[in-house]
Amino acid sequence: MKIGFIGLGGMGRPMVEHLLTAGHQVTVWSRRADAADPLLALGAQRSANPGELAAASDVVCTNVTGNADVVGLAGMMLEGLAPNGIHVDFSTIAPSVARDIAARYAACGRHFVDAPVSGGTAGARAATLSIMWGGKPEFAARLEPIFRCLGKTIVRVGEAGAGQVAKACNQLVMVAAIEASAEAARLAKAAGVDFAKVRAAMLGGSAGSRVLDFFGGKMAEREFAAGVEARLHHKDFVMVMAEATRMGVPLPVSGAVMQQLDALMAAGWGTQDTSRLLCVLEKTTANPSTI
Repeated sequence: MKIGFIGLGGMGRPMVEHLLTAGHQVTVWSRRADAADPLLALGAQRSANPGELAAASDVVCTNVTGNADVVGLAGMMLEGLAPNGIHVDFSTIAPSVARDIAARYAACGRHFVDAPVSGGTAGARAATLSIMWGGKPEFAARLEPIFRCLGKTIVRVGEAGAGQVAKACNQLVMVAAIEASAEAARLAKAAGVDFAKVRAAMLGGSAGSRVLDFFGGKMAEREFAAGVEARLHHKDFVMVMAEATRMGVPLPVSGAVMQQLDALMAAGWGTQDTSRLLCVLEKTTANPSTI
């Protein structure tokens, strides 16, 4: 399959590597030309611009930061993409934005599929991502060879925008669990108990989870180098809370987590791991006036 790919960061690069390994012909474009260089050595082709990339592809994939990035790329690629071509977006954007882009594509005889992923850079490298996608069911056969190269769990959630709704729900539960893990770590320390041992006990009980395992492990080891940068979770929460406000849906727990993410960003930890939420609690306890 001829695949175009834009977004060659911590997740995009290994995703392209998997597509190349599977034998697909992949064309890439990046704002920073050097980001594509390692992939060219593996057999990828470089495109001069997004429009040219779209014209050379049966399916175009994007994995970028937010709403404006995807909207901008869609505008540059729409005319270049062949009739009945598909743009698959792996980014996390607002469901309403995904639906608007899909409507623009449909009016021109092209198709847009929102397919946000969960699993972080580790999941991208291991090709074990969870892919939740929204689009017409007849696209499944065309997209299956791509999705199977990249993920382990693949679920069509519904029509355009439904994948982003699923990702929003995923983020609400996951980051709330990170905050809960941080609060458990803070409580254990205040009580004079080793959180590493508390975590080990919890992992074998009903509180055991992937979040407690991974993010709780980083808290126990005080290793805050980013798996996924906290600023991206903050971006996701800002977007989800805005959507919820627009729909009139109360999210009280998520509202409290949003405040903690705001404090994390204010402390300058946005490029570090979201397990830094523990440090927000520690900082607040040490000097409440600093937050």
